[in-house]
Amino acid sequence: MLGVTCQEFLSSSTEETQAFGSHLASQLIQGDILCLQGDLGAGKTTLCKSLISSLTGLPKESIQSPTFTYLQVYETPFFSICHFDLYRLNSSEDFINLGFLDYFDKSYLCLIEWPCKIVDLIPKNALQLTLSHITQTQRKLCLGRWGDAPCF
Repeated sequence: MLGVTCQEFLSSSTEETQAFGSHLASQLIQGDILCLQGDLGAGKTTLCKSLISSLTGLPKESIQSPTFTYLQVYETPFFSICHFDLYRLNSSEDFINLGFLDYFDKSYLCLIEWPCKIVDLIPKNALQLTLSHITQTQRKLCLGRWGDAPCF
């Protein structure tokens, strides 16, 4: 997909983060794994909602973070999107026991919030998007390959 080391983008609002998500959606393909990391409130779910909405046509308001179910699957005309929120997950073993590793095959686009919960399972060719607070409204988004930035 993207041949990048780390590209940085600045977002000054929720709307700009959503626009970035919509643009990124046009760059992702079936089989990609996008790991989103950042502190609580950094914009991971906001970006995922915009990305999923762009690919499925669903209104952003109808897309919920799977915080309590860990996984929500959405359909596009061409492939399925697996949106993982692993905030509450305890370990990689739990991820495997829930059968989620099967979704890493090439027929899905996977979005993973809190990927550091399963750091040992993330494929080396995965993409990593790190969202960092600059101010209350500004965010720095850094897109690269998995492992380009430390897990937190």
